[in-house]
Amino acid sequence: MSTFVSGIRTLEYKIIMKVFFAATLIILIPFVGTKTEAQDIVHSTTVYCKKDSDRNIYVDGGIVRGNPLRKRIALVFTAALWADGADTIISTLKSRGVKGNFFFTGKFYEKYPHIVKHLVKEKHYVGSHGYGHLLYSPWDNRDSTIVSRKEFNDDMAKSYALMAKAGIKKKRARYFIPSYEHYNKTISAWARQQGLQVINYTPGTRSNADYTTPDMKSYAGSEELYSRLMEYESRNTLNGHFLLLHFGTHPARTDKFYNLLPRIIDEMKKRGYAFVTVNEMIEH
Repeated sequence: MSTFVSGIRTLEYKIIMKVFFAATLIILIPFVGTKTEAQDIVHSTTVYCKKDSDRNIYVDGGIVRGNPLRKRIALVFTAALWADGADTIISTLKSRGVKGNFFFTGKFYEKYPHIVKHLVKEKHYVGSHGYGHLLYSPWDNRDSTIVSRKEFNDDMAKSYALMAKAGIKKKRARYFIPSYEHYNKTISAWARQQGLQVINYTPGTRSNADYTTPDMKSYAGSEELYSRLMEYESRNTLNGHFLLLHFGTHPARTDKFYNLLPRIIDEMKKRGYAFVTVNEMIEH
């Protein structure tokens, strides 16, 4: 009986994978031109852990989605310079009984120690976004690495040294989101050699565009982002998603997406989702 159930679950997983691939292709085709080119990108960058028990989805060695069979979302927040969303985000999470996941640069840890201390006290996951917010590879050539291994190692060492001062032990914060949410296989390998695991936001919802300003061609207002998120969920589900919002944005963006966080959480709970930490998403 257990073998039969295991077989059914494996079949379900394969079906979910096909849906994930199809959704990714739809997103990529407008940018790369043809379906064939989009397929090449998907198959060349997506890797799955060989362990049968591991249902996480990997791209270039980084985990970009948890188990797609479970209705769970991990809210992830990144920050380098701005912290204008602190009060809204922290109070919203507390009032909804949700634990968030925060990834800050070293400079953020230095500038806002009181925020970090509060998040640690509230038992949110607080991790690294690198120290100096380095760009690891060119935007137009992801396979190329423009930092040396020493530069990467030194940057991460400085980041975790600051975190240790804030009471955050490396072994409890081994998951980190790369600077600019941009990395490659080399960065993932270097991270693993330090006992770290790269994770990144799950593509598709476009919530990561909440940093854009009106002068940018890619600008998207908050209501547009919210509608896109809800539409995406209806068509594809957000099972296992690392849903990214920025902890703060440039002052030129006055329409702050984090102000819609209460609506997002309430609506997703209505749709049956549970909110979890990255540890819970990846390990359970």
